[in-house]
Amino acid sequence: MQNLYSNILLAKKNRQKLLAVLIDPEKVSIEQAVVLGEKIKKSPATHIFVGGSTFNGTHLDELISVIKTTTQLPVLIFPGHPSQISNEADGILFLSLLSGRNPEYLIEHHINSVDILAKSNLEIIPTGYLLIDGGKETAVQRVSQTQPIEQNNIELAYKTAKAGEFLGKKLIYLEAGSGANQHVSLEMIRYVAQNIEIPLIVGGGIRFMKTIQEVYNAGADLVVIGTAFENDSNFFSL
Repeated sequence: MQNLYSNILLAKKNRQKLLAVLIDPEKVSIEQAVVLGEKIKKSPATHIFVGGSTFNGTHLDELISVIKTTTQLPVLIFPGHPSQISNEADGILFLSLLSGRNPEYLIEHHINSVDILAKSNLEIIPTGYLLIDGGKETAVQRVSQTQPIEQNNIELAYKTAKAGEFLGKKLIYLEAGSGANQHVSLEMIRYVAQNIEIPLIVGGGIRFMKTIQEVYNAGADLVVIGTAFENDSNFFSL
């Protein structure tokens, strides 16, 4: 499966909103993946993201293979480390943590992943990743040792996102972090969305179906649901 980015662009052009379920392989076994896959297949999800900040297990390939067999949806790696790259996926969000100043997450991990990616068939999508304060310290913050952008600092979020666009990123991802107490503010989403040309992803701290619609209305092109689905695989049935 290729042309993942082209399809995202087409959806944006057609004002079709996208939805990704984020699966953390550290929390999901192969057996659980079969059940989750069936739940996702019945949901409005259009994409599946797989990855986590601290995962270092050995079942990633098998997990993705099972998910793809069950759902038929495109699977993109959401990597926290080069060791999380799997050729079983369809693509990878090649994340640069633009909101932080830790060189490992700006470029070092990317350098270390070149040999793996060059031999893979993955569609590589350069993505500017901005960590936004979600009201608690998240795994991303701990692992990357970077401070999130404050919710009221909309100007900084916008300029960081715009700089990412100028640098050639194809997506901007505003992330409050897994299990955040609050999602990225609608004001921030709206301002960033109105001032960038590339698709906008928003995730973290989104716990209710009505919030997904509010985030869409604010300008997100793709919303990511992770913890809420982990805690209740019937989330989309409510």
